Parts: sequence; C-alpha cells; structure tokens
Amino acid sequence: MSALQLRPTNADVFAVHSADGAHVGNLKRVGAVWKFKAVGYEPDGSVVPGGGPLTGRHNTVFTAPDPDAVNAALGSA
Repeated sequence: MSALQLRPTNADVFAVHSADGAHVGNLKRVGAVWKFKAVGYEPDGSVVPGGGPLTGRHNTVFTAPDPDAVNAALGSA
C-alpha cells in the first residue's frame, strides 16, 4: 500500500485513505500525540475497529498529522 492520504474530519481527526480511496483508519489526536486507529469493514458494511489492511499498525504514534511521516510508517504495511 502506498500514497496514503489524510483527509481532515475535524481539528482532532484525519481520515486515512488508501491510494484507491478506501478508508483504512483514522489519525486521532490523543493528548499531545496523534495515534493511528485502523478500521476495517465487514461485507455488510459494518465497521471493524482495529481491523482492515493496516491492523498491524493500529495505535502507531505520530507527533503531527504529517502525510510523509504517515506514509513512511504505514505505507509499507
């Protein structure tokens, strides 16, 4: 997976989308750090917190919502 995109949701959350536009998680501000929260989906559309293609990267910590840093840490998953 490469070219992950950050799309602002609000001041404390960015949706993380794969190159093909699939929602794969969220980058959330938790106190002074940003944490990646993986998201997957069941065939019926139900959300699976901590699931999806980046489940192994769930709770990865970042200092800022920087697309380059996110791609470096998550894009190789």
